Amino acid sequence: MAEDPDDKPRPAPTHALGQPLETLSLREIDERIEALRAEIARLEAAREAKQAASAAAEAFFKR
Repeated sequence: MAEDPDDKPRPAPTHALGQPLETLSLREIDERIEALRAEIARLEAAREAKQAASAAAEAFFKR
């Protein structure tokens, strides 16, 4: 039987929203900012792809 990818453990996030920041060093804060910027870019790309797919489907079915 094939292994389900959802069954694999996921890595712990490097940052959680609302997490206390007082114990972080400046370097750690900078690293988290960069990681969050990269995640925002990834989310924006996924959003654009879904919008394009939705627009294409809508255009196809309106014809």
